Amino acid sequence: MEHASLALATLAFVGTHLALSHPLRVRLVQTVGDQLFLGLYSVVAAVTLLWMILAYRSIDYSHVYWSAPEWGWWLGSAVMLLASLLLVGSFFRNPAFPHPGAKGKPKPIGPATGVFAITRHPMNWSFILWALVHIGIWGSLRNLIPAGGILILALVGSLGQDHKKLNVIGQTWRDWMERTSFVPFAALLGGKARWKAAVPVWPVLAGGFLFWLAVTFVHAPEASPVAALLR
Repeated sequence: MEHASLALATLAFVGTHLALSHPLRVRLVQTVGDQLFLGLYSVVAAVTLLWMILAYRSIDYSHVYWSAPEWGWWLGSAVMLLASLLLVGSFFRNPAFPHPGAKGKPKPIGPATGVFAITRHPMNWSFILWALVHIGIWGSLRNLIPAGGILILALVGSLGQDHKKLNVIGQTWRDWMERTSFVPFAALLGGKARWKAAVPVWPVLAGGFLFWLAVTFVHAPEASPVAALLR
């Protein structure tokens, strides 16, 4: 029963997020305006996320089907460091972010640099990597349900964002897609982006590392050798 509540909360969070981000967004913005829509979006996201957290915490026991060996924790921690850099870097000159008040013909997007040379969806890939690491390390329903939901949300959200941007700004986003990649490092390996350009600026490196360090210290369970080393 407790796992069912967590599954329903996760479904609500993922479903409303995708619905409000894509199929319902345009109609709602036209009906209530940008500001009210953003308020509605924030409230729905906050309520469903809180439901997920409460449902997660209400589960006292969840059978563990698998647990990663020690090397898996170290590998997962390294992947989470990359995810942290992608997340922090996504806030620096992200061409996908809306620009309130922008009018007229969309401006061309410059060369892919920093985390955008790695993937054009660094924020969503930070969540994808988070989900994959959590799924691989700890196989309990309590962990798999929210991680699976976030994985689906980030994957479908990335594809939906590309589709939406193509409809809104057309060739500008199509050119950006041709210079970048959905899969991390594919554009670099394919020669579409330069490896030198992919090196994040120091605020991203520092912020990503500090974020990873703090989350690892606070969040990682006692089973993690990385957390044990930090403590």
